[in-house]
Amino acid sequence: MIKNKRNLFFLSIFFLFSIDSDADKNLESLMSVLYSQTSGEIKATFVQTYNTATELLEKAIGDSDWDAVLESEGKKNRTPAIILDVDETVLDNTPFNARSIMNHTNYPEGWDIWIYEEKATLIPGVKDFLLRAQKKGVKIFYVTNRRTVYEEATKNNIKKLGLPFDDDVDVLLTRGENGWGSSKASRRSYVSENHRVIMMFGDNLNDFFDLPDKADYVTRKESVLEYENMWGNKWFMLANPVYGHWEQSIYGFELLDDESKTKAKLENIRVN
Repeated sequence: MIKNKRNLFFLSIFFLFSIDSDADKNLESLMSVLYSQTSGEIKATFVQTYNTATELLEKAIGDSDWDAVLESEGKKNRTPAIILDVDETVLDNTPFNARSIMNHTNYPEGWDIWIYEEKATLIPGVKDFLLRAQKKGVKIFYVTNRRTVYEEATKNNIKKLGLPFDDDVDVLLTRGENGWGSSKASRRSYVSENHRVIMMFGDNLNDFFDLPDKADYVTRKESVLEYENMWGNKWFMLANPVYGHWEQSIYGFELLDDESKTKAKLENIRVN
């Protein structure tokens, strides 16, 4: 009887969501975009993250065994470096998400237009941190899954904001460049060949280590504890409630229609 009531509850909610989603598929992300753009709380978490990393800079630079890359071969006498994801780690793209809501469109529609405008702003705290690191001789690498076709616009956007960007070495490593796929493991290995990566920053678990293909959210959560000594030490996660593999893992990374996605989300929400 209890199970039947529970099923009836979810069916009722799903019906209401279906009606609403027929009117506007994008309103589902409205709260997460508003939170990202207006809340002091998320700004505090960003500043807190980069402040914590700043406090650890001297220690990380001075310890020759301090290495943030799992794929590293542990070579000695390498220049210290930092790897950062770009979107929602360095650059704030929530205006693009807001446009999608207002225009009733879905990613990737409009994404290229947004990138070519070169208008993304900074995630709070990142600039001061990176400038401090640069002054201490740390090389800054940006590892992004933006496609290579967007490399020039992305570089321009980063440089316009006054962030460290070396032109003597390729420090913006994009998806598709040098045969690199969406996994960032090969790019982390590439950087670590000649640099000791002391810290990594991202908004997705895959920015730090590879997971099994189409890993469900239970596996993803459990994997965090496998590396619990890395978080807030060598690895720094930034919150992104708008999009990411965390959402895709709820419906098995399948290409579902919006109603099926909503149903999967409701089936996985916890009420106790």
